[in-house]
Amino acid sequence: MAGLDIVVIALVVLVILILFAGIKTIPQGYQYTVERFGRYTRTLDPGLNLIIPFIDRIGAKMNVMEQVLDIPTQEVITRDNASVASDAVAFYQVLNPAQAAYQVANLEHAIINLTMTNIRSVMGSMDLDELLSNRDKINDQLLRVVDEAANPWGVKITRVEIKDIAPPKDLVDSMARQMKAEREKRAQVLEAEGSRNAQILRAEGAKQSAILEAEGQREAAFRDAEARERLAEAEAKATKMVSEAIAAGDVQAINYFVAQKYTEAMAAIGKAPNSKIVLMPMEASSLIGSLGGIGAIAREVFGNGGGAQLASTPRTRQSTPATTTTTTTASTPAFRNPFETPPQGS
Repeated sequence: MAGLDIVVIALVVLVILILFAGIKTIPQGYQYTVERFGRYTRTLDPGLNLIIPFIDRIGAKMNVMEQVLDIPTQEVITRDNASVASDAVAFYQVLNPAQAAYQVANLEHAIINLTMTNIRSVMGSMDLDELLSNRDKINDQLLRVVDEAANPWGVKITRVEIKDIAPPKDLVDSMARQMKAEREKRAQVLEAEGSRNAQILRAEGAKQSAILEAEGQREAAFRDAEARERLAEAEAKATKMVSEAIAAGDVQAINYFVAQKYTEAMAAIGKAPNSKIVLMPMEASSLIGSLGGIGAIAREVFGNGGGAQLASTPRTRQSTPATTTTTTTASTPAFRNPFETPPQGS
């Protein structure tokens, strides 16, 4: 019995070992390949799986989650012979574990070198300015080229991103000077445009001012002409009234008209700035007689009331009725007072 017990115990232990050898638990995010006598047979999905112990074995344990690879820095010569240093990152995911395990050796190393090679190809076909300003374009080209090259390996390249592009220091200094010159140029252009706009606005303002001033002068001239026209109309009306009075036989009307002009002429002579002494080619009594003639005209126009108002005005002689004849003696001067009534019959 002791020997049989030992055999039974040994068999139980062997069965347990065989079960443990045939049961495989695959974690989430991984897939295992199964090899039978060294040949790939199938792929185990995450969870509990059974294989034939001692015949089948686990081949490659592939991570099917998206992974990131750091692409090291490398020197790149651009199309215009500028040397720049560039690095990148690549994101990939294993879609077919069998191909990733058996189509390429050292998958990560292959993806890194493939990406570096294509970075040199894509960036080397561009000028430096285009290289620095078109990172999205570079990323798209790299993604398309690397993903197409890695497709036979059962790998999907999801993203390729350029991290840094570092030109040489002297080239950076040149670019800084160029950028400064461009900014100064734009500043000068903006300043010139501002000066031009200011000059245009000033010219427009001067134009509007000249137009308004001309309109004001035209309005003033129009009003001045209108005033002169009204004054001329008034003078014409006064002259017409005097003419009608003369035509009616009233000689005093013309005497009044002549006396007014005479007095205005004398006032103009007296107000002349270059006149210091005025020589009167007449007797002093002539002017007084003129005023007496005006007083007589006023009395005839206004009646006795007008005569009372002009009673204090000095006269040289009394006005006589129209039928009275006045003769000039020998002692009378040769100059005749224009305001006297000419004698009848002379």
